[in-house]
Amino acid sequence: RSEIDRKSKHLKVLDLRLSDAGTYTCAYGSQVARISLHVFQLTISSDGYFLVNDIPELTLTQSASHSLPDLTITVSDNNKNTVRSTPSENTTRQKYVLKLKQLEATDSGTWMCHIHSDSPLINQSIPFDVKVLGFQNPNLERKYVTVGSAVILSWLLNFQKIKWKEDFTGQLNWKQQGSATTHELFDFSITARGEQQEIKKSSHFGSEIPESKPDGTIQVKLPKVHFNHSGQYKCELAYKGRHVQSRIDLVVMKVSASHAGLLPRGAEMTLTCQVSGPLPSNAHLLWERVNGTQMDIEKSKQHEVKVKVRAAGLWYCHLIEDNDRKISLRYPVEETPDWNSYVTIGASVGGSVLTLGLACLCIISSIRWQRRRQWRKRMARARQHLLENKTCQCQR
Repeated sequence: RSEIDRKSKHLKVLDLRLSDAGTYTCAYGSQVARISLHVFQLTISSDGYFLVNDIPELTLTQSASHSLPDLTITVSDNNKNTVRSTPSENTTRQKYVLKLKQLEATDSGTWMCHIHSDSPLINQSIPFDVKVLGFQNPNLERKYVTVGSAVILSWLLNFQKIKWKEDFTGQLNWKQQGSATTHELFDFSITARGEQQEIKKSSHFGSEIPESKPDGTIQVKLPKVHFNHSGQYKCELAYKGRHVQSRIDLVVMKVSASHAGLLPRGAEMTLTCQVSGPLPSNAHLLWERVNGTQMDIEKSKQHEVKVKVRAAGLWYCHLIEDNDRKISLRYPVEETPDWNSYVTIGASVGGSVLTLGLACLCIISSIRWQRRRQWRKRMARARQHLLENKTCQCQR
């Protein structure tokens, strides 16, 4: 593992080890030179492969022929910021064991271990790589959707960005709002070469795995959202018995009316706007009427808001978070048309006219019947006179 440069007479030691520490002597004739070799070995737990929230452990071991000095060790992260380190109980003068900070997904990169000693004078910096597997979206995200719409929930992994070279697995779970039961939607695995494979476990409510999606992305699609699709969608990664997860809370909105159909004139209808779970403290629901007044506005910080409607108009329910309108649903209210009233009046007048006509017809029929009766009586008397041989004189 060593060689001497014939021109410069330099000694080169390859694959340096702790056992190589010591005093090296070079003799040329009567001239003798001695060099003391001080060797440091730096190792990091898990070979530098971590999940988000892991706490890495750094071990610095030194070896020398003379007494070992006290070392001052500082660690800087990939952004050259000094990282607070805590010595472990196992730390000795020969082996320094330091616990570093809890890792985040943005901590991937080249870190630096700085070693200093006043006697003997040592100033040495040793780089080491840290790879933190995790999600590029936040640990907790809230997504708002309306009933009947389509939605795709996405988790962007960082394994390609940090050039992760190890196999890992994961799964996507769903827990309905207010339920303790967890449903496994699908498993996935990603190889050291970055090949991704998903295995669907449940066809619950028709969830789908999109055929085309960006590389390094885990997605689930709900083609038509129902109110009971709300809840927690959790993506979990697993590596060597350790786990990290990211959650999306799906909040669904729906609107309804106290009765279906048209609003009769003078009647009242109640519109209800509801979301599937409690709202955060910075959010509220709001009913408002298009071209309406301040009196038409109803607000609530609860998961439900109602408004009483007495006239036709277009109503909107908004979910507002930090003055940002997240989602809206419209509900048109239509009154019974005016021609219905005209039909009622016309039917009433027509009925009266029909009744009057029938009365007139009855009177006319009665008069005709009486005239015919009188005529029949006269004819009967005439026949009686003829039978009694009586005559009658006709006059012109």
